[in-house]
Amino acid sequence: MLKSSDHPAATEDWKGLKELDRAIAEDRLTAYRWKKTWADPWGRAALVTIFTLLSAYIAFVIVNDLVL
Repeated sequence: MLKSSDHPAATEDWKGLKELDRAIAEDRLTAYRWKKTWADPWGRAALVTIFTLLSAYIAFVIVNDLVL
């Protein structure tokens, strides 16, 4: 049964929601930062460059280990 909000045990039952709320807020902040970076031309160029270099390195490692 639900307890009233002035009951001392009512807040103890919902401690996990505080952590969940914090995680959702951090996820929104991260999504906002990615969108803001993608909207900026220099940020977009940096992201594309970083991911291209990372992909090239992964391809190099796979080719070097498996093929050669």
